[in-house]
Amino acid sequence: MFRHLFKMIWNKKKQNSLLIVEILLSFLVIFAVFTFAINSYNNYAKPMGFNYKQVWAISYNHTLETKNSDSVVLVYENLLRNIKSMPQVVDAGYASGNIPFANNHMSTGIDNNGHKVDNVNNFFMDENYINVMGAKMIAGRWYNKADGGSKANIIVINRKLKEELFGNTDAIGRTFGNNDDKNKRKVIGVIDDIKTDGDYQQAPYGLYNRHDTAAYKWMGKILVKVSPGTDAAFEAKLYKLMANTFKNSNIEIEHLDNKLTAYNKITLVPLIILSIVAAFLIINVALGIFGVLWYNINKRRGEIGLRRAIGAPGSSVSGQLVGEALILATLSLIIGAFFAVQFPLLNVFDLPAVVYLGAMLLAVIFIYLLVLVCSLYPGKQAAAIYPAVALHEE
Repeated sequence: MFRHLFKMIWNKKKQNSLLIVEILLSFLVIFAVFTFAINSYNNYAKPMGFNYKQVWAISYNHTLETKNSDSVVLVYENLLRNIKSMPQVVDAGYASGNIPFANNHMSTGIDNNGHKVDNVNNFFMDENYINVMGAKMIAGRWYNKADGGSKANIIVINRKLKEELFGNTDAIGRTFGNNDDKNKRKVIGVIDDIKTDGDYQQAPYGLYNRHDTAAYKWMGKILVKVSPGTDAAFEAKLYKLMANTFKNSNIEIEHLDNKLTAYNKITLVPLIILSIVAAFLIINVALGIFGVLWYNINKRRGEIGLRRAIGAPGSSVSGQLVGEALILATLSLIIGAFFAVQFPLLNVFDLPAVVYLGAMLLAVIFIYLLVLVCSLYPGKQAAAIYPAVALHEE
């Protein structure tokens, strides 16, 4: 039966080639949509790693006229002390510009005795960061004030970087860097992964550096944890305090929950665009299948009438047309699967292989369902042809 159907399709390969190409393109686009969607859902299902609610981010410019380093440090320490003394403030601390959801990255690379790790995010902050963010330490400790005077090159890394550098072994007290590197860093703590790029992106590799006093001039951010119910009146007071400290500075106060909402919308734009393109292709494929099957019915009314006249049931006629459509889809999917399987084999976009395989499976099921649904009604119409009418017309 399948050999007979394949032979009939092959004899009309010029007529069917365009439909095969349309199904192939639809499969590839749908595969891309499902890959993006599955990866986004997997990232969304993972915990954020910190509590971003009631956290405000204050952006400012360093506009102090004094060049004396001790005076600069004194101003910044007094400012933070004044912010913390406000009754609505739970905690506050300085941070570098690559705070969560800021679309700002400070990337570096690590070479640990030949084991290279690229795209490692460098975060700079003070000892207050862990409390302000509500982040979780999974091993070791966070920085304290005593570390400010220490000459040891210590570092806190996140779980993802720890697993990349040290696997399942304990990382506390271990160092990383080349053998000839005199500035090897000693791990004192491992912090849980923080998704700084929104709900739908995975947490990056992270190095958490404690800033020194010289960094005050370029840090540019203050993270403030406020108590629930804090209103705009307090925000105005906070803005006034910042404006009085930094004359002629661009002061901006943002809420991290609002920044997360905006960042998520930007992240989902590619998925929306791919979905629109896929929808147009699906419509074209559906119309193509309808058109080809209707054409086949009109051109083969004599053949269908003869088959009905010699006793073929309507279900057999309908099944033949549906079977031809499914074989066309299978030919397209074989070609499409060949290209799709290259993604996990070549580790394209550095995504887990299970994401690609799941997307491939869903795309195959979707194409088969689409072809089946589009071919059922024409097949039903072909089965309803009366033998006498068809043979009379022939």
